[in-house]
Amino acid sequence: MPELTTLVLDAAPYRLRPLLPDDAATLHNLVNDWEVVRMLSRLPFPYPRDLADDWIAATITMHRAKQGYHFAILDAEGQFVGCVGLRVEDKPQMGRIGLLGYWVGRAYWGQGIATKAASRLARWALANLDITCLRGIVAEDNQASARVLEHAGFKPIGTDRQMFVARGTDHPVKVFEMTRAETDLPASAPPTRKLVLVSAAALVDKDGRILLARRPEGKSLAGLWEFPGGKIEPGESPEAALIRELEEELGVDISRSCLAPFTFASHSYATFDLLMPLYLCRRWSGTPTGREGQELAWVPTSDLRNYPMPEADLPFVPLLQELL
Repeated sequence: MPELTTLVLDAAPYRLRPLLPDDAATLHNLVNDWEVVRMLSRLPFPYPRDLADDWIAATITMHRAKQGYHFAILDAEGQFVGCVGLRVEDKPQMGRIGLLGYWVGRAYWGQGIATKAASRLARWALANLDITCLRGIVAEDNQASARVLEHAGFKPIGTDRQMFVARGTDHPVKVFEMTRAETDLPASAPPTRKLVLVSAAALVDKDGRILLARRPEGKSLAGLWEFPGGKIEPGESPEAALIRELEEELGVDISRSCLAPFTFASHSYATFDLLMPLYLCRRWSGTPTGREGQELAWVPTSDLRNYPMPEADLPFVPLLQELL
């Protein structure tokens, strides 16, 4: 996870950077507005100036504890126009989820700023945080905020009631959710399903650990851990594809004779069917390195279930545990 000072997200033409103590005056000036505050559940009105300092200090503490990530939204000129952030919470029977929130100063409404910021942070969070999903909660009378979540890829999942401090009462709210599946759906479904062939490897080191790679932001199912490999190109054998992919992704050289066919998995995703042979490999040249920005982990077989994986990879886990 990047340090606080280096975690800057591009949401062109806007930029998201962590909140800083020097932002307090501008933040207070923008948020201390009834039309803004009344739609934010936790903020009082009027909003005292010292709360801005306290809030920014709290966001820095949350970031360092990996309990929350909050950002200033900056326009192309570097001007502070609003905030976007999320808190990480443990929910019974759901695991860790991210609770997304955002606001934009009234002078900047109607420019699509919140949508760009929320969408960018949502995709970063699902790719980089150990969470099962993201949720957003908006007041029932805040149609503009509901559209922000819908445009960012969230789906409505129900309603609830929540206390709004500035209004002095609880209020009906709409609940939205985004999972990694939502980040992969195309704007419109293809007319026919296709079969995707993928070749994967379980690289086993001398201690019996297996190499997993975390899918980086920008790829489908970003944030999940998988057995390294990739698509089989037309006219390519599974072994040739795997040798090529492992050299491109990890910088390792593997001989065809070092690949032992082990098993295969098939899975039906929302828009395609996947068939994936898995090979065992104990010998290679070079040190595996994430050449595409992916995080790598050498994992004892007993710990494989602790790493969230794409559904297609899950059947491999018990078979590898039994073998090794």
